[in-house]
Amino acid sequence: MTPFSPAVYAERRRRAAAQAAAAGLAGVLVPPGPDLRYFLGYTPAADTERLTLLTIPADGSDPVAVVPKLEAHDLEVGAVGGIDAVAWSDGEDEHAVAGRLLRPDGRYAISDAAWALHVLGLQRTLPSSSYAAVTTALPMLRAAKSPEEIARLAAAGAGADAVFGEIVRRTFAGRAEREVSDDLDALLRAHGHEQVDFTLVCAGENGADPHHEAGDRVIREGDMVVMDFGGLADGYGSDTTRTVHVGPLTAREQEVHDVVRAAQQAGVDAVRPGAACQDVDRASRRVITEAGFGEFFVHRTGHGIGLTTHEPPYMVEGEGTPIEAGMCFSVEPGIYLPGEFGVRIEDIVVAFPAGVAGLPDAPGSGARLNTSPHEVTIVE
Repeated sequence: MTPFSPAVYAERRRRAAAQAAAAGLAGVLVPPGPDLRYFLGYTPAADTERLTLLTIPADGSDPVAVVPKLEAHDLEVGAVGGIDAVAWSDGEDEHAVAGRLLRPDGRYAISDAAWALHVLGLQRTLPSSSYAAVTTALPMLRAAKSPEEIARLAAAGAGADAVFGEIVRRTFAGRAEREVSDDLDALLRAHGHEQVDFTLVCAGENGADPHHEAGDRVIREGDMVVMDFGGLADGYGSDTTRTVHVGPLTAREQEVHDVVRAAQQAGVDAVRPGAACQDVDRASRRVITEAGFGEFFVHRTGHGIGLTTHEPPYMVEGEGTPIEAGMCFSVEPGIYLPGEFGVRIEDIVVAFPAGVAGLPDAPGSGARLNTSPHEVTIVE
């Protein structure tokens, strides 16, 4: 991942401290994982049982990283921007070292990626301290993306669109799902993805399973085929789903696809300032329910995306978080008919991207980061 400037990481840490203070927390604790990359531009060479922890105090004092002594040089070289570090040696109690940087009675937000070993170790060291998952305590910590982040998400989405444009020119009939999945993996890497997270290919009746793993099922003439694929390009995620058909569709298949396409458009249209995340889910779900397929839409409408392909916020009933400018998330309704077929259409949408280079100004709405066709593509 190409690093941002030191000032970007410093501003992110300042914003995290302010959010923690507003939430009544003592600070934010960040072990290796996407949050550490977000705040420090650093990924340890190996994620081991040894404690690495960035501490961001809510009181505005300087963040400090706790790091194994044998990796201190890696942190010094790999972290973007200067930051103080405390190194501990094998044989020391690393949780006691970290505990000296924390308030004994503080309540901290800690990244979801934290090992239970270390959370329990901190609790043992500081019995009056307490901890909450970042996604629960500070759900907006990484949700609103900067223009620079949106540009990377847009580039990843363009890469995924290019993959779709190539895959539909290849033969599907007579090939196993796994073969098409392998093609998607290779194409994503060819179009700039350093990491491929999933390449789902779900033919015919397998399309009724939203998370079916590509297998040995041979694709045949007359199959509806759901393809859901994505990964990371320059550190930021892509995730798109298109449903294609081998040969001409039946009237029923066309009807279901039309309903899903309308539901997906309704979800995108529901993106506006101040709307709740659940409003996107409600808008898509309403179209499918009114068409008589409500019981066959079995998952949330969307999820956030950024340094990982799935992250908060979630477009789901009960999620009252207001949509803010810069939030990026999927809109992916589907209909899944057991024993028959499934249809899903998915785009990544950025909320009100006015002024973002390379994207159309859409104040008060959402702009798609995927532009591949939404109608059924007929393949051979």
